[in-house]
Amino acid sequence: MNLFIRPRRLRENPVLRGMVRETRLSPDALIYPIFVREGAGVREEIPSLPGQVRYSPDTLPYGLEEMARAGVKSLMLFGIPEKKDELGSAAWQEDGVVQQALRAGKERFPELYFITDVCLCEYTSHGHCGALCGQRVDNDATLPLLARTALSHVEAGADMVAPSDMMDGRVAAIRAALDEKGHSGTPILSYAVKYASAFYGPFREAASSAPAFGDRRGYQMDYHNRREAVKEAGLDVAEGADLLMVKPAMAYLDVMLAVREAYDLPLAAYSVSGEYAMIKSAAAAGLVEEAALACESAACIFRAGADILITYYAKELAGWMREGRIG
Repeated sequence: MNLFIRPRRLRENPVLRGMVRETRLSPDALIYPIFVREGAGVREEIPSLPGQVRYSPDTLPYGLEEMARAGVKSLMLFGIPEKKDELGSAAWQEDGVVQQALRAGKERFPELYFITDVCLCEYTSHGHCGALCGQRVDNDATLPLLARTALSHVEAGADMVAPSDMMDGRVAAIRAALDEKGHSGTPILSYAVKYASAFYGPFREAASSAPAFGDRRGYQMDYHNRREAVKEAGLDVAEGADLLMVKPAMAYLDVMLAVREAYDLPLAAYSVSGEYAMIKSAAAAGLVEEAALACESAACIFRAGADILITYYAKELAGWMREGRIG
């Protein structure tokens, strides 16, 4: 058989495989989510997320040092307050848990890039992402609360804010609030496409953010829809978002590709708690090789169009990249 075209020629040598690789990964593209809770001396394992830790602001530098040593330069902070109320007012207090963590972290590790999740679900007594009108989240009444929270984060040292609430108009409200106070250079990473997903289960335990009643399908997206994702992302582009996000990640690769093809802004993907927990559980049961599956999952997310990956595996992935398992 006389075959002139043999794709296998480019696969047989590992050096050549690396040379012709289409998708390239770097630790610079990783963001590590970190949970901080009010208190002192806290360094507690999170049962729903094996290998992840809740810190208090004073112990956060231990986590940041470990992250920096692994080669990860960017993190996203999630706060867990001691006291909650109907409006989630602890979210924007000057001495709030995220604000304390930012000051402590920036003092010790000014070279790291601090991103904050902007939402009210961890802070409200009812666990929903905004102010209520009856049992319904009041979109427009929530916007100034989110803007106030984002501004407080930036004033405490945040390099970027990431609204995750899925209220209509929140990017514009935050942009206006930041610009008015002289923070026009602070970028907004919008959770532009965030689905109501069963993949969030472990996070809700980790962040104590489960809703006290109902669910979030009235404001988070229906997972049956893809065209709506392009619409949502376009609205945030028009409102001044600097980066877009799709969440969850691996079960939504088609959505990621659609957003990538529609817009030129940098695109992040959040590989969420359920995705992480499934790999951890399967590996613990001896069903899969953890590093291989985590690397393959990350690569497919970048292959679908992501420029940035938010993942609980950030530290490990950075190490596996250095080892040549992925990248």
